[in-house]
Amino acid sequence: MNITSNEIRQKFLEFFKSKNHEVIPSAPVVPDNDPTVLFTTAWMHPLVPYLLWEDHPLWKRLANYQKCVRTWDIDDVWDNTHLTFFEMLWNWSLWDYFKKESIAWSYEFLTSKDWLWIDSKKIAVTVFEWDENAPRDDESASIWQSFGITNISYLWKDDNWWGPAWQTWPCWPDTEIFYRVWSEEFPPVWSTVWNDPKNWMEIWNNVFMEYIKDENDNYNKAAMQNVDTGMWLERITRTLTGVPSVYESDIFGDIIEVITSTLWKEYNEETKKSVRIIADHTRTAVMMISDWVIPVNVDQGYVLRRLLRRAIREWHKLWSKWQFLTPIASKIISKFEEIYEGVKKNKQTIINEIEREEKQFLSTLENGLKEFDKLIKGFDIAFERTWKKIETISWDKAFKLYDTYGFPLEMTKELAEERWLKVDEEGFKEAFKKHQELSRAWSEQKFKWWLADNSEMTTSLHSATHLMLAWLRKVLWTHIHQAWSNITAERLRFDFTHPEKVTQEELKQVEDYVNEAISKNAKVVLEMVAKKDAENDPTIEASFWEKYPDVVKVYTFKSDDWEVFSKELCWGPHVELTWSMWKFKILKEEASSRWVRRIKAILEK
Repeated sequence: MNITSNEIRQKFLEFFKSKNHEVIPSAPVVPDNDPTVLFTTAWMHPLVPYLLWEDHPLWKRLANYQKCVRTWDIDDVWDNTHLTFFEMLWNWSLWDYFKKESIAWSYEFLTSKDWLWIDSKKIAVTVFEWDENAPRDDESASIWQSFGITNISYLWKDDNWWGPAWQTWPCWPDTEIFYRVWSEEFPPVWSTVWNDPKNWMEIWNNVFMEYIKDENDNYNKAAMQNVDTGMWLERITRTLTGVPSVYESDIFGDIIEVITSTLWKEYNEETKKSVRIIADHTRTAVMMISDWVIPVNVDQGYVLRRLLRRAIREWHKLWSKWQFLTPIASKIISKFEEIYEGVKKNKQTIINEIEREEKQFLSTLENGLKEFDKLIKGFDIAFERTWKKIETISWDKAFKLYDTYGFPLEMTKELAEERWLKVDEEGFKEAFKKHQELSRAWSEQKFKWWLADNSEMTTSLHSATHLMLAWLRKVLWTHIHQAWSNITAERLRFDFTHPEKVTQEELKQVEDYVNEAISKNAKVVLEMVAKKDAENDPTIEASFWEKYPDVVKVYTFKSDDWEVFSKELCWGPHVELTWSMWKFKILKEEASSRWVRRIKAILEK
């Protein structure tokens, strides 16, 4: 089919508009007020409050295309399907339709001549088998069969079940849609996702929020049932255009052309892996920086730095030692700036941050090469094959090159082979595996999920951030916006844009301002406002305007005598009256990263 990724995005939204869905904008790649994860990873992070307890301001049926970042399978990024940044085409039902409509509309959009017109004979699906907590999902299977889909695999919890995230939390089965990708021929009758997985590519996932686990480990039917579906734009584009990988589609074609023309090299089997990693990682970096992630050594910034440095290493392997990322980043910006507001607004920041990181790492790379020469001193080195015994670089030395200088095992091996040396690969891989397990555990368990319990103290601390930000903007001026926050029941951590240290006198003024609002028992008033009107109101504060829908929530803190302490866009939760918030106290003010400061504070009796 002759169709572009932009056309697929548009068709998806048009289809779900025809099914009475409201279109909402993409949330940032860093989930707002969800500290359990570093990035939106193809889950429903932006809509958690509405899936669990809040009414959405627009409607019960929503659709969008969403920016996602996922790095846990980074080693597979360069094959035909895996990416670190991807776009998910999403539709949701919030306490409205359920399995029947969701599956019917997925089938219609994929197979109808008016929409994507995929041959149903090349579609297979999976559904949840069963376990001791939930029965087999025969309902979903029956709905698929009613449309003539008989290639159905029943898979266990590892494949077709989500959650629970915590002890008491929703959990649910899903049904996943796969496309036959490896052959022009129709699949043989015996080929299913279960017994022939390499020939099937997942393109769409329909998740049914059907159960809630209680404190006694019972799985009960949820009173309010929701649907969350996601289709990979990159994968469906590959499917419809018939190209061998996502990198040959229009999504990456012109990016790869910039890389190869700058290198003066062809895109072929020899260069393919490096070129694909450079294209993917640079694209991810552009999207992350557009949402105000910058390269640092912690949290999201560390992931960004790792991706940029990995791209630079791959470029270096292709024997190019000059800075190169700017023209690639510029091409990526041109592809996204009319789709995502943050890319257009922050394009100079994107270029500046990428240039700075590249320059810094090229210097680090040279130091790493010098370190390599130092660590092999004393080895019995041959520069051509001889009768001498081949010596081995120990795993710990190889891992130091990786951990300190960012050298992948492949680079160390190449340098060793030039001198007829070997590397203890097994020892390195074992150390690397432990390193990955620790990193993954750190990422997954770094914070407690504060939205999960919606506790009184957490709500009070979140409300305090509104008052604190309002006074920071009054005292230090309006360049200050929220950059990130992490709020638990014990304390708040609030990052804001500001280039210099906040003085003790200024911090005391912030404390006094927040406590005055508390002492005056300010009322918190919610208004639903058209986004365009809110943007034109200078009294309303908001960070990341691009993440908000057409109708927004504005929370105003004001006293009985109409003194306004704060007026800000937000999703919640908030106190109703400030008298319950106790006394606000700032514990610490410090640098978080370049241009960003951090305040840690508590509420105490």
